[in-house]
Amino acid sequence: MIGIAGLGGIGSNIAVNLVRSGIGPLKLVDMDLVEEGNLNRQFYFADQIGQPKVEALTENLQRIGTGVAIASCHAKISRNNCANIFTGCELLVEGVDDENTKKIVLEEMAPRTRLIVSACGIAGAELQGISSRKMGNCIIVGDFSTASTAAPLYLHKLQAICARMTETLLEDIK
Repeated sequence: MIGIAGLGGIGSNIAVNLVRSGIGPLKLVDMDLVEEGNLNRQFYFADQIGQPKVEALTENLQRIGTGVAIASCHAKISRNNCANIFTGCELLVEGVDDENTKKIVLEEMAPRTRLIVSACGIAGAELQGISSRKMGNCIIVGDFSTASTAAPLYLHKLQAICARMTETLLEDIK
């Protein structure tokens, strides 16, 4: 099973990539609701504003129709529940936007999973600096310099980073 922590620009787009490739099962985890500001770069629609992201994304992924099994958990990830939430996940996508939660996911799950893919430096429009770095069983993709607080988020850059992260997962699955 592939766990996806955070269903924003990284998590929702990687989930689409995996489902469209027929890869699963997936476990989707997020505590947020769909907001209007998500629609320009995340896999949600205007009529889903106000819904939990886990419910809306599950619905959207099932509509793709590949039959990939999807489990979801509407929860805030914490040090106390992280390992339990992702029990059975051999691969993990870290796509949370809170630095504290990102740290918890990486620290708690690195010893428990075969591979974690994560992102660092996803903002701005420039694609040239995107690369991957391996740290233990974690592979981090991004430009490693452009924080989302320093520049706007653009879909094309998120898609490029998500494509590289998806490629990493698929290489591991082979």
